[in-house]
Amino acid sequence: MAAARVIGVVKRFEELRALDRVDLAVEPGEVRGLLGPNGAGKTTLLRIMLGLIRPDAGELELFDRPFDVSAAGALDGVAGFVEEPRFYPYLSGRVNLELAAALDGGVSGERIDQALERVGLASRARDRVAGYSTGMRQRLGIAAALLRAPRLLLLDEPTAGLDPGGVREVGQLVSELSHDGVAILISSHQIVEVEAICDSFTILRRGGVVWDGSAAELRARRPVVPYLLVTSDDRRAAVLARGHPDIALARSDTDALEVAAADDALDAYVLALGVDGIAVRRLEPLASPVESMFFELTAESSDRFETLPRAETGAEALVDR
Repeated sequence: MAAARVIGVVKRFEELRALDRVDLAVEPGEVRGLLGPNGAGKTTLLRIMLGLIRPDAGELELFDRPFDVSAAGALDGVAGFVEEPRFYPYLSGRVNLELAAALDGGVSGERIDQALERVGLASRARDRVAGYSTGMRQRLGIAAALLRAPRLLLLDEPTAGLDPGGVREVGQLVSELSHDGVAILISSHQIVEVEAICDSFTILRRGGVVWDGSAAELRARRPVVPYLLVTSDDRRAAVLARGHPDIALARSDTDALEVAAADDALDAYVLALGVDGIAVRRLEPLASPVESMFFELTAESSDRFETLPRAETGAEALVDR
């Protein structure tokens, strides 16, 4: 039983088609990343799934039943937020949660305390929300969602405004919830912050789905990832590239080298550098596998290496500098 299933959903705003026949499914225990550049339709889709707006065409099923926002209990088992969660700024975080819970039928004070503890806000629970940072308000939004004990959790940019420690804590929380069987859909354009916790991805571009599949499938189909290369002798490294026609070199903005090659070709080149007595002091990808696939699918990739000459010519150009 899918926790949520979107089938051919279309949404228009006057002449703009925000969603164009979108299909998507989230299974219990799955963490699905909903990715796309700004304006791709991510938030619009979440608004539809939370019953905030209606689609112009298509179907939505929650827990294998047709979704009718006007029906009693239509959103039972569903929680989340879109964009930045909003609260009464002059009230404390805890009082805000008490009010939210009261509107939803009420929960025990113990559950409220547990939700605050789980998102790391227990020590600030009695502070006014006006004094909260953006990241703290994001955490409070997640705490409010947890009060519903959701089976389907819909989160829009949940790591926005969080410091690296907060991003890690949200990731750990999402992993814990998925292990408990909660289906989670995370909308984000911050790929690095969510890719490690997602089991699958749906990528939108201009309202349409350009990718839908598992994280493993996405990484397997990724394009060549460029690397930053720093050696003990970049001039000799460029000369050595002449014997490796599958290696493309370019000079980076920091005057280091950028290398584009398939994994096996890059491995052979790095080994050859060592054999030739050239130390590799730094070798790191300039984009993660998911990022590189995302950029290609959304037509936002750089053409830096698409027009680069063959490795021999590129190496000669670097040698002549």
